[in-house]
Amino acid sequence: MFKKFGKEEISGYTQVKASVARGIRSSIGEQYPFLAESGVLDVLLPKKDPLFVAKTSSYMQVAFLNEVPLFYSDRDNHWFPTLRILHQYPHMMPKLRTDKGAIKFVLSGANIMCPGLTSAGATIHDEVEAGTPVAIYAEDKEHAMAVGLTTLSTQEMRDVNKGIGVELMHTLNDGLWKTTKMD
Repeated sequence: MFKKFGKEEISGYTQVKASVARGIRSSIGEQYPFLAESGVLDVLLPKKDPLFVAKTSSYMQVAFLNEVPLFYSDRDNHWFPTLRILHQYPHMMPKLRTDKGAIKFVLSGANIMCPGLTSAGATIHDEVEAGTPVAIYAEDKEHAMAVGLTTLSTQEMRDVNKGIGVELMHTLNDGLWKTTKMD
């Protein structure tokens, strides 16, 4: 989704009203209870600081605080953390681990197929339903390499073992990863 991301792809960059910022904050808190329960959400998105939202040509929204991208959402209003936030707080979302053979495909932006998640080197750390945001890790690696949305439940991934298991949203070295600040 973010193969390219920069000023050219942004159709609007505006400060949101306090009520909209509260809505975004509560949506993120509901989706990622770890952030709300541990108090991290107050650090990441302080109530008094102005929140900016950039809208992209691909109908994505990216939330910025102090010109730093923190979260983004798709059309269905699922909020996802950027990989930089996920690396700081790795326990905030469910984890799936791919085998070594899938790494180069994931980093090039390909969706993750079920066999890449169910083979010998892969691990399904958390049981999730279809339509759940997940962090994607590589076999023998410590940090997440991608963030995606499951298309099947983890049980269906094991049972069917065919087709797309996770639709990728954001990977290392894509346009969003390379955007450390909005200038």
